[in-house]
Amino acid sequence: MRIQAAVAEEPSQPFVIEELELDEPRADEVLVSLVAVGVCQTDAHARNGQTPAPLPIVLGHEGAGIVERVGTGVTDLQPGDHVVLSYQSCGQCRQCLSGHPAYCAQAMAANFSGARIDGTRGLRRTGTSDGVHGHFFGQSSFATHALTTQRNTVKVPKDAPLELLGPLGCGLQTGAGTVLNSFQVPQGATLAILGVGAVGFGALMAASAAGVGTIIAVDVNQRRLALAEELGATHVVNASQSNVAAEIKRITGSGVDYVLDTTGRADMLEQAVDALASMGQVGLVAGGNRDATVPAAKLALGKSVRGIVQGDSSPQLFIPKLIELYQSGRFPIDRLVRFYDFDDIDAAFADAARGDVVKPVLRIADAGRQE
Repeated sequence: MRIQAAVAEEPSQPFVIEELELDEPRADEVLVSLVAVGVCQTDAHARNGQTPAPLPIVLGHEGAGIVERVGTGVTDLQPGDHVVLSYQSCGQCRQCLSGHPAYCAQAMAANFSGARIDGTRGLRRTGTSDGVHGHFFGQSSFATHALTTQRNTVKVPKDAPLELLGPLGCGLQTGAGTVLNSFQVPQGATLAILGVGAVGFGALMAASAAGVGTIIAVDVNQRRLALAEELGATHVVNASQSNVAAEIKRITGSGVDYVLDTTGRADMLEQAVDALASMGQVGLVAGGNRDATVPAAKLALGKSVRGIVQGDSSPQLFIPKLIELYQSGRFPIDRLVRFYDFDDIDAAFADAARGDVVKPVLRIADAGRQE
């Protein structure tokens, strides 16, 4: 079938919206008509050539839409279902089978190779055999339609606002999952969040909903810090005006139990470890920085640092929980979102890069909206 898609042709260049041909769904695939899609920092890294994803490629990995067709082997979804799209996994490796699909042994091939896990591609330029890389995070949802699988396609209630839900598939899931799944922060504990973008706000809202006692938001953007206070932060720290670790220790007395670092900055890792209390944990979700090091002596007293992927979340289980929190008023994702027309995708990326918006969401005008 023919679709419209935003193609990243060359590193750091504007997107090109063009007509492409998309395969019909295979036996294990789902054809989704996109309604909206979030813009994530990972999309920006891929467009700028900072990830292994090959160009030209259709990016997008926070899609929300309506099932249009399903393959013969798909049993849990049917046309008309409202769905949120998340990351892809193989479903067969030890990590997947033990309930940890975010750490899938084939995660790079499944999410960043620009193809299906078996190496085939379902996108091409119209009327030619020229392939365009797709299947980004098993979806490539900067398009009117996407091919997905049951593993990364989550059925959601039809009374939930579909246009808002796409970011639950990656950024917000990562932040909230870090607090609720990875750290399992107990009530009354102390948490610092370094960087309040979409991931940081996901963590902050989840921490507030879970009754975390002290929630410290750290950023250099004063408007985001003000919003963090409105959404549950008990304290805020402007990193451009304070020594972060010293200020966190001043607030808590002895340091925090948990630090989530969303910045990926080399200089923040040591600050994060210095801010910990004894037995405290640092979680890194931005992939870290190869220049970041921590002297072994700083990990004395039981301190630890770990990498976290997708908040240790199984999308089929976790995304419905986040929707329940949203519908109960305890996870106000609408406070983070600004909508853009699909044609304004470059403006959405530019606004996000400047920090003018926490979570841009593209409305896909041609997506089906039938029940």
